[in-house]
Amino acid sequence: MSKHTAELLWTRQDQLFLDHRYSRRHMVQFDGGERVPMSSSPSVVLAPMSDPSAVDPEEAFVASLASCHMLWFLDMAARQGFRVDSYRDAAAGTMGRDERNRVVMREVLLRPQVDFSGDRLPSREQVEQLHHDAHAHCFLANSVRCDVRCEPMFG
Repeated sequence: MSKHTAELLWTRQDQLFLDHRYSRRHMVQFDGGERVPMSSSPSVVLAPMSDPSAVDPEEAFVASLASCHMLWFLDMAARQGFRVDSYRDAAAGTMGRDERNRVVMREVLLRPQVDFSGDRLPSREQVEQLHHDAHAHCFLANSVRCDVRCEPMFG
């Protein structure tokens, strides 16, 4: 099996820390070298202790699921001879409480809109099947406890 890594770095700098008034902003470097500024969500820890311009873990979770789904969709569409011109997804995650009253990601809703071109265009049913198959193969969707739903958007 493959291994995937991310290196995270946060430093206190001149903040007191024990008063809980410290920045939650940190840097994550992925194994490919990309560096992404991250922070707690401003809906969890108010600014300025959170950085609203940085990626928060909940956003990264939703983006990871959407990205995994898209990558499987593109692969399957290409294998079936459907040329994809663009793929957009307005993915959204909903937080809530579980049966043990813990705050969890309750649901991730993917809303992909795909544009095709060429001589061979898929029917609506074929697009829906591609999304169904992509969801069934997505490593991340198969790894999480929350519902991951896909509602394709048709233009």
